This record gives sequence, structure tokens and C-alpha cells, in this order.
Amino acid sequence: MHFATPLVPARLIRRYKRFLADVRLEDGTEVTAHCPNPGSMMGLAEPEMRIWLEPNDDPKKKLKYGWRLVEHDTGDFTGIDTAVPNRMLKDALIARAVPALADYPQVRAEVKYGEKSRVDFQLSGDGLPDAYVEVKSVTLLRQPGVAEFPDAKTARGARHMAELAAMVAEGHRAYVLFLVQRTDASEVRIAHDIDPAYGRALRDAKAAGVGILAHACGITPEGVTLGPALPVSTEAP
Repeated sequence: MHFATPLVPARLIRRYKRFLADVRLEDGTEVTAHCPNPGSMMGLAEPEMRIWLEPNDDPKKKLKYGWRLVEHDTGDFTGIDTAVPNRMLKDALIARAVPALADYPQVRAEVKYGEKSRVDFQLSGDGLPDAYVEVKSVTLLRQPGVAEFPDAKTARGARHMAELAAMVAEGHRAYVLFLVQRTDASEVRIAHDIDPAYGRALRDAKAAGVGILAHACGITPEGVTLGPALPVSTEAP
């Protein structure tokens, strides 16, 4: 997935009200950008971080920049736009580029299921049980190489695990796919200290037959691509 408009570098001044960020462009101009991430963004919103913005000239948009990436001192990138993973993954699913899900030729996004919920993707194919895929964007990294989810308590996430387990009980397939939006991680773990209830819900879902998948992302200021599968541990320490 390529960004629609070439990204421009900036420095973060502050993130506030969840969806707003004051930033300083390379020429010194200070502007307010849209922050498309409602999460805690732990470790990703420190003042003076080098970030990348996507400009737009849409007259319907009040803010002319959208925050897309953090560039770390190591040269690694983290994607902070929570909508990007699903857009990229949809293309990968249609291309049948996700090995664990490559048997499915038909892909539908945002399908209603469970108790007033929507699953990110419903996959189908002749002679196959439908597969329900919930995507989790992973951006937290507290120790080298280890991406963690979640970065804040998520009652909604725990509910999704129960709903996926219910789909398995009805004879369907179900998966949670942790999509790591960092280029400096080689494995995924659950942040049980941040949300033990989510950790329990995930383990219960796994025991009920929900598949647990994780993939890296290739991230540059040009775009985001699907990377290789990563190991994922659901066990509490």
C-alpha cells in the first residue's frame, strides 16, 4: 500500500485530545495535524520525535496534514495510523498473500457479527467454512525486539475474543491477526500487566479454537507492505 501523497518529515511538539498533534515542519512552520490513533501511543508521542506527515489539499478537511509514521533514532519506523493496517491487509488477503489464509478467494470487510460488532474481514470460498479475522494493530515496544498488545485496557478487544470463539462454536473458523506496525520487532507478546482481562480472553479464545497469527510490516515513508509471519506468545509471564 502506497501513501496517496508523498510524506513530509516534521518534529512532534505535542499530541493532545487524542486526535490532534502540534508539529514543526522542516522550514520551522508550526501546524496542527490529525492524529489517527485513539490509543495511548505509549512511547510514540514524545516531544521532538521525528515524524512523517501526509499532506492533503481536500477542502473538506480542516487539517491539512495527517500523522502517519514515527521514525526512531535507529532508523526504524512505527506506523501510528490505525486505518493503514486494514487497508494494506485487505490488498494482501485479496492477493492471497497471507499464507495461513491463502485458501480463501473472497474477502469482505467490516461485516456485522456477534453482539452489535463488526469483524474486520470475513473470508469465504467454495467448500470452506467462513473465516472471521479480527486485526489488531501492534505498536508498543518496551524491550528490544518484542512488540506487545495492548498498550491500554481494551474491554472491546476482550469482547471480540469471545465473539470469535462463538463463531468457532457455530462451525466457522476464526482468527486474531496481530499486525506489527514496527520495523524493530521480531516477536509478539501479550501485555498482561497492562490488561490481564484481555490476556485471559485471548487464552480462552485460543483454547476454543481461535487461530492466533502475527505478521510484521514493511514500513517506509513511501508505503506499508505485509512482512513475514512472527512468533506470538499468549502466555502470562
